[in-house]
Amino acid sequence: MADREKDFSAGHHNGTLNPNYPHNNNASDSAHHNGTLNPNYPHHNGSEDSNRLGVGGYLHDDIPSDQALRRIKTAGSISISPELFEKIYLSPQNKVSGDLRKTFGNPTPIALVGFLISLTPLSCDLMGWRGAGGNGAAGIGSYYWFGGLLMFTGGLLEWVLGNTFPCVVFTSFGAFWLTFGSTLTPSFNAYGAYAADPAIPTEGLESPVFASSFAFFQLFMGLLCFVYLICSLRTNLVFVVIFATLVVAFCLLAATYWQLALGNAILAGKLQIAAGAFAFVTTMAGWWIFLAQMLVAVDFPFNIPVGDISHIITGATERQRNKDEYSA
Repeated sequence: MADREKDFSAGHHNGTLNPNYPHNNNASDSAHHNGTLNPNYPHHNGSEDSNRLGVGGYLHDDIPSDQALRRIKTAGSISISPELFEKIYLSPQNKVSGDLRKTFGNPTPIALVGFLISLTPLSCDLMGWRGAGGNGAAGIGSYYWFGGLLMFTGGLLEWVLGNTFPCVVFTSFGAFWLTFGSTLTPSFNAYGAYAADPAIPTEGLESPVFASSFAFFQLFMGLLCFVYLICSLRTNLVFVVIFATLVVAFCLLAATYWQLALGNAILAGKLQIAAGAFAFVTTMAGWWIFLAQMLVAVDFPFNIPVGDISHIITGATERQRNKDEYSA
């Protein structure tokens, strides 16, 4: 009896054991400490668990996604690492009540694909590749269904999961695509209201007043992306590139419309091409992060990095916790 108690205490430290869990009286349980052990979690030998668990009981981003999800679901004392969380949800790790993240799939790729299928063709239109043009009017359908529907749906699902930052980003861009598509839709009469002849609404597209007015929409979308750029410094490098290039692209588009209002068509055309180029860089970064997420989703044999920088700028909560620990 004394030997069993000795083995028992040697293998478990500071933990609460479930009486229904079949613990072995050997050193294999030494890898589990400082936590409450879940009775449904299949604990193996210490060396195997120490290779799979990171510092502090975190699951790292080099663990296969299906294995990571099983561990998150079955082990109450083990949590996902901040790096892996940020890579999956494009947001710094936060704590929410409930188990919705363990129940539902990741909605982030849904919004990303809506963004990419809308912006990539538009950027090519703005640059005039292969004779494209018309301010992207040929893509009105994609602005509604990909940009509007998918991004708004993805944003709402991020809200359900408690991911505030991607929720705001995706829903606001969903609204942007719906607005942009509506402006180009004749039935909304956005540009028709500026036409000298109501019978020819397309004349409104050439109106200096319409161009000057629409430029402000682009300008303040650039301001919104600048706010997102600051917030993205807590996520990853790819997200930073996306918002940095979007800020420039929207500012160039605003300049394009103002130059059109002044009658400087040649300069406006050059600014539009530059805006399309920056938007194209945005989409390439977006395709990269979309690929990274889909590889994780299907448990691909390898993953691609997104340049996690969530650990560089320490969050306010973590700083306060460190301050409290130091003062204690």
